[in-house]
Amino acid sequence: MKKIIVGAIVGGILIFIWQFLSWTILDLHRPANQYTPKQNEIMTFLNSQFSEDGSFFLPTYPPDASNEVMQQHMKEAAGKPWAVIAYHKNLELGMGMNIFRGLAVDIILAGLLCWIISGFANPRFGNVFIASLLVGLIAFLNFPYTIHIWFETFDLTASLIDALVAWGLVGLWLGWWYGRKQPRAAV
Repeated sequence: MKKIIVGAIVGGILIFIWQFLSWTILDLHRPANQYTPKQNEIMTFLNSQFSEDGSFFLPTYPPDASNEVMQQHMKEAAGKPWAVIAYHKNLELGMGMNIFRGLAVDIILAGLLCWIISGFANPRFGNVFIASLLVGLIAFLNFPYTIHIWFETFDLTASLIDALVAWGLVGLWLGWWYGRKQPRAAV
């Protein structure tokens, strides 16, 4: 149990540190958060159009549209501009709870990997490292890549780097942690 708990805490911290570096100092996700000098005009317009928080895909059809209306709409929209808007009425600047929740989730994720590794008959450095990288690839393919297929995100490469680096670091740590020899208890 000690291996899982210590492995999860250190692994979660490693993931968290990489996420911090990726989104701040290294700014890898800048392509998904680009600046426009027209932001004030755009926000003024959006504020006049939306009354509540929501995510909007433009153009789309009403939720009660018939199949014929959907097909016609898609045909008319083909080849034209489109957008995804995530709109929030209030920008919350307090990051304390978000940081705590992010770190907690990272520790839980690393803990789940530790639980899997604990079931290995012989957790050698190499197979632990590869298992960790595979978890990173599964996470990347399940969300960032699948979303990119449909919505053409702008930070796909950054998300792949995040998956490989974060889970590679965890794999290095856990490979050492699980692969090291345990001292024998005195008899």
